[in-house]
Amino acid sequence: MNRSDAEKLISDCIAELKEEFDELDSIALHNQEKVLDAFRKNAVQARHFGGSTGYGYDDAGRDTLACVFADALGAESAVVSPMITAGTQALSLMLFGVLRPGDLFISVSGKPYDTLTDVISGENCGSLKEFGVDFDVIDLKFDGLTPKFDFSAIETALTTRKVKAIFVGRSRGYEWRSAISAEAVGEMIKFVKKLCPDTLVLVDNCYGEFVERIEPTDVGADLIAGSLIKNIGGGIAPTGGYIAGKKALVELVGKRLTAPSLGTEVGSYEGGYSKFYQGLFLAPQVAKNALKSAFLFAKAYQKCGFDTLPRSGMKAYDIVTSIRMKDPKQLTDFCEAVQSVSPVDSNVIPVPWAMPGYQHDVIMAAGAFVQGSSIELSADAPIKEPYIVYVQGALTFEHARIAVRETLMRVMNRA
Repeated sequence: MNRSDAEKLISDCIAELKEEFDELDSIALHNQEKVLDAFRKNAVQARHFGGSTGYGYDDAGRDTLACVFADALGAESAVVSPMITAGTQALSLMLFGVLRPGDLFISVSGKPYDTLTDVISGENCGSLKEFGVDFDVIDLKFDGLTPKFDFSAIETALTTRKVKAIFVGRSRGYEWRSAISAEAVGEMIKFVKKLCPDTLVLVDNCYGEFVERIEPTDVGADLIAGSLIKNIGGGIAPTGGYIAGKKALVELVGKRLTAPSLGTEVGSYEGGYSKFYQGLFLAPQVAKNALKSAFLFAKAYQKCGFDTLPRSGMKAYDIVTSIRMKDPKQLTDFCEAVQSVSPVDSNVIPVPWAMPGYQHDVIMAAGAFVQGSSIELSADAPIKEPYIVYVQGALTFEHARIAVRETLMRVMNRA
C-alpha cells in the first residue's frame, strides 16, 4: 500500500465515521461542562497552583484539587496525589485501604490486569494474600464480544459466602473483548446491593474516564481508581493517580497512602499543581481525540481484512483499539511504525522485553512527553498468540491519522 492509497482509505473511513464522531463531540461537550462546573463550584484560583513542602499542612492546592476531581467524577470525596506512581498503585491503595485480614473479595470481570497479580497473590512481596485477604474470580459471559456479568454466579457467591468487596475492571486489559460500560456496571451494582447492601463495589476505571457521560461513581460504585497519565490527566499531568468515591472509604485509602495517624492531612508537592488542574480541564477533549483515533484505527484495519475491536456499529467504553495481527512480525512492524511517528524517541526501535508486572514479553511503542503515558499515542502487545496489538491514546486526532497511514504502509506492504 502506497501513501496515496493509505490517505484515500483514511479519508473514506473518516467520512463513514461521521455519526460516531458526532456522538463523541456531544459526549465531550457534556463532560467539558461537568468539569467546568467542578472548577467553578470549588472556586479554583491561581493560588491553588502553588506547591508546598515538608508535611504539606493546609495545602490548599492539594485539597481543592481533590474536591474538583470528586465533583467531576460524581463522587463524595477523592484522593489525588503525585505520590501515586501508577494506576497499579492507585488500585493497590484502593484494595489495601478497605480490605482487612479474613476478608474475601471477588473479581466479577474475570482475571484482573496482569500488573495486579502480585498485588493480589504474590509471594514474599507484601501481597493481599500474605495479609490474609482471600480472592476469587467470576468470569464474564459474552453476547458476541460484548461482556456481560454472570449474575447467577454472583448471586451464588454472595448468598453462600461473606463477600467484603466486588471488584470490576472496566477496560479490556490484554483480552479480546470490549470494555464494560458504566451503565452495565450500574446494573451490576444494583444487583449486588439488593442482595448484600454492605458489600463494596470497587472499580478499576483506567482508560474509561470521560469516555461516556457518566462514571461508575455516578451509578453507585463505592470507590474507583485510575492513573493521571491516562485519560483524566489530559496528557498534561506529569505523574500521579486518584481514588474517588464514598467519603469514609476515601479516608481509609488516605491512611494507606500516608500513615494511619496522618491520612490526607499531609502530603506536599513542591512542583505545584497547575498541570494537574489543567490536565483535568483538558481531559474531556483529549479523551475525545483518543476515541476518534481508536475508531479510525479500527475502521481502517477492518477494511484491510483485520479483525478489530471496536467493530463497525459498536460503542467504545475505553480508549483502546485491539487489532488481531497474523504473526508476531506484524506486531513488531506495527509498533515500529507507531514509534517512528512519535514526537519523542522517533529514532528508537522498540523490542519485546520482560516488562515488570507482565507474564509475557511485551513490545511497547511509546514516544511520549510523559513517560509511559497511555493517553498519548502508544501501542503495545504481549508476544503471544493470537498476536493482538492494543493501540491507545492520541493527544491530537491528526497525530493518530498520520500513525494510521504509516502503520498501514508498513504492515500492508509486508502482508
